[in-house]
Amino acid sequence: MAEFSDTLDDKHVAMIEKQPVFFVATAALDARINLSPKGYDAFRVIAPDRVAYLDLGGSGNETHAHLAADGNGKGGRITIMFCNFDRPALILRIYGRGKAVLPQDHGWEELAERFTLLPGTRQIFDIAVESVQTSCGWGVPFMELQSERETLKKAHRQSDPAKWEAKMASRVSSIDGLPIRPTDRYIAGE
Repeated sequence: MAEFSDTLDDKHVAMIEKQPVFFVATAALDARINLSPKGYDAFRVIAPDRVAYLDLGGSGNETHAHLAADGNGKGGRITIMFCNFDRPALILRIYGRGKAVLPQDHGWEELAERFTLLPGTRQIFDIAVESVQTSCGWGVPFMELQSERETLKKAHRQSDPAKWEAKMASRVSSIDGLPIRPTDRYIAGE
């Protein structure tokens, strides 16, 4: 049975901290629904009503485009989902409003100090929690983490910073043509 709360509590935070993967879903009006898996040590609970995650450059930037498309000043709608692949069976969803904070933005330093910046860090998504849902997760299989994939970090680490910045600067729209603000700098990270 699903249970809802307005904020994250200590049990929610403990469950989140144990998960090696989370999923991010966003949608903008008349655009595709975007659903992305995320790994690495990239998620932080900042307060019971605020979370953030570190985002690396990848194949697209749909989350950024969708959150910016809302235009209401509160940020676009976003759902974060964690699944416990061990015991106890549990699914946790965070529903909220988010915005992209880029290295050139006000607020970057305050958010960035909460993370170990990784090679190719593009932005941090700052999310205001509107509600939290937990459900049983009895249909989720047991799975064990073997290791993280280092491929994305390695690719960014080996990039020429000037070429990386030029590539990011050229990415100004989403798959559906929604505008994106590109990052203005290469971050070497750890």
